[in-house]
Amino acid sequence: MPAMPRYLPSSTRLPGVLWQRSSHSTGMNNCVETARPGSGPWAGLLAVRDSKNTSGPALLFAPAAWEGFIGALR
Repeated sequence: MPAMPRYLPSSTRLPGVLWQRSSHSTGMNNCVETARPGSGPWAGLLAVRDSKNTSGPALLFAPAAWEGFIGALR
């Protein structure tokens, strides 16, 4: 089984996903946005992108990896 990519070179390769901005983001867009692709090869993963560059790359995380990251920040 081939390894899943860790990022997409452009978040526009995730058409139709609903991006959600962090509630901690300010009006200056200095935070991240997340989306959960519901279908296709990235279904079940979490996509994360920079809110300042919405057409830029998106990092892809398994849900457990993202939860571990957030837990470590707390």
